[in-house]
Amino acid sequence: MLNTLIFGFAVSLVIALVLGKPVIGQLKKFHARQSEREEGPQSHKYKAGTPTMGGILILIALVVSCLVFNPSDLRKGLALFLTFGHGVIGFLDDSIKAVKRRNLGLTAKQKLLGQFVMAAVFCFILKEFLQFPTTLWIPFTSVTIDLGFFYYIFVFVMIVGASNAVNLTDGLDGLAAGSCAITSVAYVVIAVALGYVNFAVFSAALTGACLGFLFYNQHPAKMFMGDTGSLALGGALAAMAILTKTELLLILAGGLYVIEALSVIIQVVSFKTRGVRVFKMSPIHHHFELSGWSEVKVVTVFWSFSALMAILAIIVVLSCK
Repeated sequence: MLNTLIFGFAVSLVIALVLGKPVIGQLKKFHARQSEREEGPQSHKYKAGTPTMGGILILIALVVSCLVFNPSDLRKGLALFLTFGHGVIGFLDDSIKAVKRRNLGLTAKQKLLGQFVMAAVFCFILKEFLQFPTTLWIPFTSVTIDLGFFYYIFVFVMIVGASNAVNLTDGLDGLAAGSCAITSVAYVVIAVALGYVNFAVFSAALTGACLGFLFYNQHPAKMFMGDTGSLALGGALAAMAILTKTELLLILAGGLYVIEALSVIIQVVSFKTRGVRVFKMSPIHHHFELSGWSEVKVVTVFWSFSALMAILAIIVVLSCK
């Protein structure tokens, strides 16, 4: 078991490291370059022109590693479906940006429609083919409640929310890749502890893919993941939580993404209702940048917070399940 997890991680990591430079070269040929928002932090202007759409590297490493080790596992296959599907949505968004040389790709409605379709198909497969339990475990307790049909509505919202939350988190060099690597490590432990040993390979492979990508994405980044990567990672996190039956635990294990998303919601609601901005800029990582923190400091602190949340999530599972 341990050997399989290590090899799954190692294969994914090596693929990402080896293919990193060729992928960067191809992205440059495709003119897939970052366009910084006019309303974004002025300190980010130098990043314009950096190759984006690097999430392709994460997807390649993850898919190959998972197909090498026990490709017939249904849970792992379903997680790959949700991850890859969101990656395709992000790829379309990034491709439009590259072709039209602008910061806006798919419209918000088009992107949301794609996420809705992926979530709906995922829920349909859970219900019709896996006869998936509709119970929901309440963290910090041994209580589970059966939501019946409403479980699938909950899962639907969860998938859309997770993919958008990670998308918002991807704003600084290494922030999303590093934090997702930390969260996926937690889900390796959680999956094994709960008996989903074969599925744990997915989390191990995702960890390797994120760390391999991080080698090229650490500050100063040589490439960005784009929506191809951030939407895919959000789908992967949702899949790991759902398929290990720890759905609500993602709020804790992925506390960083929850806070990033909430900061945007709070900012928008406050400005539209009171005309007041709570933060200097949202998502909240930009607030700390504009407060004088260096980009590296923000990322380091946020990684540390993500690690703390991951450890707490593991402790909760080990003590309550």
